[in-house]
Amino acid sequence: MALEEYRQKRKFAQTPEPKGKFSKEKRSRFVVQRHEARHLHYDLRLEMEGILKSWAVPKGPSMNPNDRRLAILTEDHPVEYLTFEGIIPKGNYGAGSMAIWDQGTYEFLRGKKSSAATVQGKKSFKIVLFGEKLKGEFHLVETNLEKNAWLLIKRKDEFSTASEYDAEDFADFSYETELEESAADSESSAGFLRPMLATSAKEAFDDSGWIFEPKWDGYRVLAEIREGKVALYSRNGLSLDQKFRSIKDELKKIPLSCLLDGEVVAIDEAGMPSFQKLQNFADQPDGPLIYHVFDLLDLDGMQTTSLPLIQRKSLLKELLEGLENVLYCEHVEGNGVDFYEKMLASGMEGVVAKKSDSVYASGIRSRNWLKIKAVRTADVIICGYTDSDAGGGGLFGSLILGKYENGKLRYAGNCGTGFSQSEQKKLFAKFKELETKESPFEKKADLKGRTAHWIQPELVCEVAFSEWTESGVMRHPSYKGLREDKAPVESEHQEPVAKKAKVRSEARASSELVVDGIPVSVSNLDKVLWPEEGFTKFDLIDYYIKVASVILPYLVNRPQNLHRHPDGIHEPSFYQKDSRSVPEWVETFTEYSESSEKEIQYLLCQNQAALIYMANLGCIEIHPWSSTIAQIERPTYCLIDIDPSPGNSFEEVVEVALAVKEVLDRAQIEGFCKTSGSTGIHVYLPLANVYTHDQARDFA
Repeated sequence: MALEEYRQKRKFAQTPEPKGKFSKEKRSRFVVQRHEARHLHYDLRLEMEGILKSWAVPKGPSMNPNDRRLAILTEDHPVEYLTFEGIIPKGNYGAGSMAIWDQGTYEFLRGKKSSAATVQGKKSFKIVLFGEKLKGEFHLVETNLEKNAWLLIKRKDEFSTASEYDAEDFADFSYETELEESAADSESSAGFLRPMLATSAKEAFDDSGWIFEPKWDGYRVLAEIREGKVALYSRNGLSLDQKFRSIKDELKKIPLSCLLDGEVVAIDEAGMPSFQKLQNFADQPDGPLIYHVFDLLDLDGMQTTSLPLIQRKSLLKELLEGLENVLYCEHVEGNGVDFYEKMLASGMEGVVAKKSDSVYASGIRSRNWLKIKAVRTADVIICGYTDSDAGGGGLFGSLILGKYENGKLRYAGNCGTGFSQSEQKKLFAKFKELETKESPFEKKADLKGRTAHWIQPELVCEVAFSEWTESGVMRHPSYKGLREDKAPVESEHQEPVAKKAKVRSEARASSELVVDGIPVSVSNLDKVLWPEEGFTKFDLIDYYIKVASVILPYLVNRPQNLHRHPDGIHEPSFYQKDSRSVPEWVETFTEYSESSEKEIQYLLCQNQAALIYMANLGCIEIHPWSSTIAQIERPTYCLIDIDPSPGNSFEEVVEVALAVKEVLDRAQIEGFCKTSGSTGIHVYLPLANVYTHDQARDFA
């Protein structure tokens, strides 16, 4: 019987997993589950002949056809496992949390029947997935690498991407953490907001509109306090509750619910932050941990991200009074150069400059926050190592480092200093688990004749170095430590930018504008879009660059209907929904249109580069959906558009808006109004993804 192995491996009195039975349904369903077991992996399961054929995919599925994901064929599972989520207790087979990552239906390509026996006897087969995340054609190929080893490969089609794809970027970490915390009877709750990120800058400066904080050498940590329960998260949403237990215990003293952003550092014997001491803290607790908190994102149920930074910090300072190892991050206003020099003299690596009136842009690398460091550091990927020159005394000679640039991994240099003997042993053990025969670089790396041993590009480390050479290689790199809090895709190459770089001269000098490391093509910058005022396309692009940090939080993950004005504000315009010819770095979202009776590929404005790309197309107005791709059928707000007809005055528009408020007040519904154009008013009603588009439209 196909389920015998599954049942033999499990103690159903101890695990919540279904015992299961053969199913007579033949619905060709599939599920992908994120399995946080001894090693994180993803499980792909296909329903066929009453059971689920199952593969463990260590790196998770990918929508990039260049990725060849290893998939290990495991025991058959019962069909009931399609909906299983929960914690498999310690001591049981597969112990850890299990959460659904994607689900849907599938079919064999070219009409083949769904047959478990057929799959068992085949060396390869092709399927088409109809999921929320996984769409289109995939190829499963059996290999000779090891027993039950297959490859899962995305086929190139309208759903595939040429960009780097990491399944972890699409995982629901908040739910995963909720499962883990409830199973451990933890006192924390689940919640996660991606932190705002800083852009590198070359030198310190003085500016009365900016504040300056120390640049801490530690782990970025978000702390959620809800009704006395505390949860700590890394920048990627992974739980840090166990690693930083002392911080969690101290945060329980805060009487109000809140969401904090800061940096945890470990203090060495000299009283200075030590990243290597912090990195090894879980295994070798030594010295105090300090949580330097520099931002407040929520206070007692009120989201504060839209408040000016200086106001958020004022509230934060009062909140943290009296705590011991949780400290308010002090700052100076305006005098950045003097503060920078004092930080260097004290042994710190630099400062972070922040615009005093800036809002908090979750998940955005903004130019409203700038990191300025004396010793330049970078997060790079360990792609291999060279043999030791120490006559057998050393485990390896140097690390072979890589960096993503425009979605492609390129060689970034070799690093042979900075690690102790114990650190070498720790690294070497990890290397052995990740060995591979092929170089991960598209172009051959110049290793100066040294013998290379390649590993899968999964480990991120931080290195200090003096400068980048013209060929894109680091000069004099020195190893600082592994960055287990960061994913490889986060090591996208980023050169420091001057704080007040003039976009005008850079843009007009070439047909390419580099935005956060992404080259954006721009054209016809002198075309006049507003003839009365003389404003050009360049002025439009320049404007969107200036407001990017403010507008992007309201655009990210929302499909865009492009309203294009190629010849100016008074000339004919047109709407464009389908965006199939966008550059490969622009993210898109595909949704079936009943009116068009076809799949529409919508542009997603995920970053400043995409915003500038839209402006270059002549998108004077920005038209995001009222829903996000996370729950595309359930909008986050409802819009009541009060637009005057010819002959109506603005006073009459205001009168109608007040009547709307009266109706909302009677229904005890909170609304928010803003002006629209010169004579209109929009009233927004938050919906929290509870209602459908039709329900929202009917209510309006």
